[in-house]
Amino acid sequence: MLDPKDFTLFENQNNFDFKGFLLKIASYWKWFIVSLIIAFTIAYQVNIRKEKIYGMEASIVVKDENNPFFTSNTSLVFNWGGTSDKVQTVINTLKSRTHNEYVVDKLQYYIDYLKQGEYTFQDVYGEVPFYIAIDKNKGQLAGIPVQIKFLNEKEYELIIPFGETSVTTFNYAANTTQNVAVVPGNFVKRYKVGETVQLPFLNFKLFITDNPGMYTGNDYYIRFNSFDATVGGYKGLNVEVDTKAASIIRLSLQGTNKKRLVDYLNATVEVLRKKQLDSKNQFAKNTIAFIDSTLIAMEGQLKNSEKELKDFRKDKNVFQLQGGGEKLTEKLTDFDIEKDAIARKMNYYNSLSNYLVSSTDYSKLPAPTVAGIEDPNIVMNVAKLIQFSRERSEMAYSVKSQKIFEEFDNQMDATKRVLLENINSAKNAIKIDLGVINRRIGEAESTIKQLPEEQQELLKITRKYDLNDNIYSTFLQKRSEADIVKASNVSDIEFIDAAKDVGGGLLGPKTSVNYILALLLGILIPLLIAFAITLLDTSIHNTEDIEKLTSIPIIGVVGKKNTETNMAVFERPKSPLSESFRSIRSSLQFLYKKQKVDGTKTLMVTSSVGGEGKTFCSINMATVFALSEKKTVIVGLDLRKPRIFGDFNIENNIGVVNYLIGQKTIGEIVQHTHVPYLDVITSGPIPPNPAELIISQAMKEMIEELKTIYDYIILDTSPVGLVSDALELAQYCDATIYVVRQNITKKGMLAIVNEKHRRGELNNISIVLNGYESKAKYGYGYGYGYGYGTYANGYVETEKEKTLWEKIKTQIFKKK
Repeated sequence: MLDPKDFTLFENQNNFDFKGFLLKIASYWKWFIVSLIIAFTIAYQVNIRKEKIYGMEASIVVKDENNPFFTSNTSLVFNWGGTSDKVQTVINTLKSRTHNEYVVDKLQYYIDYLKQGEYTFQDVYGEVPFYIAIDKNKGQLAGIPVQIKFLNEKEYELIIPFGETSVTTFNYAANTTQNVAVVPGNFVKRYKVGETVQLPFLNFKLFITDNPGMYTGNDYYIRFNSFDATVGGYKGLNVEVDTKAASIIRLSLQGTNKKRLVDYLNATVEVLRKKQLDSKNQFAKNTIAFIDSTLIAMEGQLKNSEKELKDFRKDKNVFQLQGGGEKLTEKLTDFDIEKDAIARKMNYYNSLSNYLVSSTDYSKLPAPTVAGIEDPNIVMNVAKLIQFSRERSEMAYSVKSQKIFEEFDNQMDATKRVLLENINSAKNAIKIDLGVINRRIGEAESTIKQLPEEQQELLKITRKYDLNDNIYSTFLQKRSEADIVKASNVSDIEFIDAAKDVGGGLLGPKTSVNYILALLLGILIPLLIAFAITLLDTSIHNTEDIEKLTSIPIIGVVGKKNTETNMAVFERPKSPLSESFRSIRSSLQFLYKKQKVDGTKTLMVTSSVGGEGKTFCSINMATVFALSEKKTVIVGLDLRKPRIFGDFNIENNIGVVNYLIGQKTIGEIVQHTHVPYLDVITSGPIPPNPAELIISQAMKEMIEELKTIYDYIILDTSPVGLVSDALELAQYCDATIYVVRQNITKKGMLAIVNEKHRRGELNNISIVLNGYESKAKYGYGYGYGYGYGTYANGYVETEKEKTLWEKIKTQIFKKK
């Protein structure tokens, strides 16, 4: 019975064999070549299929443009938050979704103009001889390339491959999608240039560009993309402040089409410039509109008061009536002008307050300064409301997200609430001023009542005329100022360098990087696989593995069999394989001599498990002894799985079993072979009790009788790692050969042999490494034994290695 400790996988902790690992890696050189070929092929295919990536740049400067026509009394200015905030405001605006939605919608960049390349569709925006004008309120086919084939200069064909029974369409006005039923297959229809394409899934007109060149017979494609996805792509616009000049902003954008990049960079700046300039002019526009409406009303009042004054002066001595009242008239006029200014402020506040409560569009609010209001809080908040209102009206054409509108409306409501508070505070302040001026006017009017009645009437009419004339002149002056401001305003944003394709700009693909990556992966992948195989591999590969696992000596190394049968030594006596067995024979002779064994020598051949070449080694060891003209017998003692008879073309009808049960004598079970001096005793019929027969007295008697007949007795036994038969036969043997086969025997099996040897159950044991083949061409020359290598020329016969086709034919004929 086997002891559980016999199955210990490793007896000692071994260090990692780096040299062996390198030799193992070298044996997989074909893997590395195949891996590198595949990796470089993939890299090459990626490089030729990947579209080229370009980068375009533009630079702008954000200035604080002060209008040269502004005076100390002119307040028709628009402030973007102060000079220090302008640059950051510009950056945030350029990267905002609202701004990019407006630019994408303006350029209609959700439409792709394509041409079929060698591998993929290529973006040919700016190169196609046509453009399309879509109906944004109707559906456009989503995501499917629409082929446009020009039949002649005036006609083209639409070709659309439908694979399903329904398609998705985009409505760009509402930013919605809808499913439309279609007939699977190719949709083909002919149209004229400029004709309206009106289909459930397409609605546009096609026009030819100026200087289109030759385009008849060419095929182009258009594709409609998601508006939101397109905007999301352009939000990646890179905006950076120059490190040396904080007012300079550099814009850059990457893509596959340089013309598209250039147009977008320039358009995004132009849109921002126009928006900022319009915001600057909005105060002036609103003020001019307000003043114009006021002047119309004031002009009528001024004409009436002038007519009234003329009518009164008829038939009267005006100089006599004016005598003594000039100063009083002048004083009252000043009071009236001051009261009118206060009244205009109050009226403005009341109108503004009512407007804020009852309206949602604040883009037409006049500047507070038109009413003489210079409160910075009110001026600033009115400016903000005008700006917000303008932006919201622009958003209505491009922004489709209700959430963005809600956030914008919240900002407007917050500004409106603050402005209403400012208005209430300002109204309370000017009410006090109005009370003061009313008292002064009352005092002056009481003095006037002491004058003659006609003189009082003249003063009243003159006072009314002077007030209207003063108001009219003031509004004319302010309108003139507003016209000057509007005409002289310039944007705070100016180009330093507009985007332009001047050649170059190629950023990728980085073909060299892909090839370097292919090189690394081509080496790394097989290296990792080989490393994993090495770590998981528990088979014995070479003599170094054996020497690390056991102290049992290695008596020889035998190469792979190169004959059809196991009779390798007899069939090719001068082969390296035969020399390997002769080398083992010499070592055994030395071993027998050292043990002082006289007469017949007995050798037992065993292994760990089946398939390790135990029978092969038994036959060829017996053959080398027989070829030296020594009477040799092979005894088949693997009673459980007999195999030794087939190579000698003899029958297994009778054998060892028949002798052990007393049916036959030695002479009756011995069979002669075609090899001189070599006889065979087969195992015979498979018995039900092989272990009992092995340990019987008859076995001892058989061995003793064979010693009287033969010089060498070779015992071919059962594997010692599976059954105990070989252990029982060890007592009859002078030496034991333990066969280990390359890539077959597991390292853990040697632990069992070590234990048996340590207990004394297997004496005089040596190891033979069978089936050895050095793939890396290091070590044992041809891989068949010690000491030959490349210097064996002339001493042994070497066999030319078979080609792949010869190996395939051999396998085919073997199966037949």
